[in-house]
Amino acid sequence: MATTLQYGIRIMKIDKRITSFDDHLDEQYGKIGTESRQEFQEEFETFKIGVLIQEARKKQHLTQQQLAEKVGTTKNYISRIENNASDIRLSTLMRIIREGLGGSLKLSLDV
Repeated sequence: MATTLQYGIRIMKIDKRITSFDDHLDEQYGKIGTESRQEFQEEFETFKIGVLIQEARKKQHLTQQQLAEKVGTTKNYISRIENNASDIRLSTLMRIIREGLGGSLKLSLDV
């Protein structure tokens, strides 16, 4: 529902049923600092790593098999990383990025 004011400016009524994304996360996974929310955040970071590797691989027109051969691992392992089905060691992540994709890894630490 919208109200039109002078000069064509529209004011929209806010639907009280709409919640913020932060509120949604609080409801689904608990407040920040809870164990369930921390677990969700860690899983999400792992998911993002897989997506970033997949995007970089596709941008370079590499198949999972080609990337695996460059790194010395298997297509299945690359697939598991990209699909968030496998934990990845930091040394392996660095090898995939450096040797497989020709990139570098930058980390940050929030404390």
